[in-house]
Amino acid sequence: MDKDSTMQDAIGQRHSVYRPEDARIVSLVPSITELLCELGLAPSLAGRTGFCIHPANAVRLVPKIGGTKDVNIEKIRKLAPTHVIVNIDENEKPTVDLLAAFVPHIIVTHPQTPADNVGLYQLLGTLFSVNERARQLQDQFTRALAALPAKRVNERVLYCIWKDPWMTVAPDTYIANMLALTGITTWSPANNGARYPVFAWDVKMLDEIDRVFLSTEPYRFTDAHVDALEQQIGKPVQLVDGEMISWYGSRAIAGLRYLHSLYD
Repeated sequence: MDKDSTMQDAIGQRHSVYRPEDARIVSLVPSITELLCELGLAPSLAGRTGFCIHPANAVRLVPKIGGTKDVNIEKIRKLAPTHVIVNIDENEKPTVDLLAAFVPHIIVTHPQTPADNVGLYQLLGTLFSVNERARQLQDQFTRALAALPAKRVNERVLYCIWKDPWMTVAPDTYIANMLALTGITTWSPANNGARYPVFAWDVKMLDEIDRVFLSTEPYRFTDAHVDALEQQIGKPVQLVDGEMISWYGSRAIAGLRYLHSLYD
């Protein structure tokens, strides 16, 4: 471990650089777990959530410690991690505070725009001494971003992430910023400060949108939901791959390419 070299996470905490063989990492963020594996750090993973399912072969034998919000603190304690990686949107602060009492490094992440992935690759690449692989991901991301079509869609889209109650995304979220790369503006309720607001269907809001996207996660919308809703509201409704649009990390590279397909 190099105590002199440090990097800063999303809330300004500074962390020492570790060699992969000295790190025991618990990831509470599915997309970060995938990114760690892409960085070659699968052998350093000591624990993951039940939602950390990619890449399947790499995470299959990594112990599960609950979900992103129902974390089993005692399981993590027994794993004796050097690092726990969390995300401001996905994990509960009281849980993170409990973990901070016995985990040397809590790495807080909070990508809000696709461009933030470049810094995320650099942060984890530097902290865990896999800089070269991180640079390769940065190059791949930059090329995928540059390859996006210049033609912009210019549509107002309601992006649904949940049903009963219906929920969408605010304009300042990663999802909204990802879709904005194509020219899409995401609709959300006016004067609502929530990042993932609840909404109700009404004539006024339907007049304000051109299309509805139903995401395959976190709610598992299906083609059956698409057909039923389209008949109900009389607007185009489309099933979209939630992982491709909402997962940052290495998945964002494929996500940029996926944006091409939304209007094919």
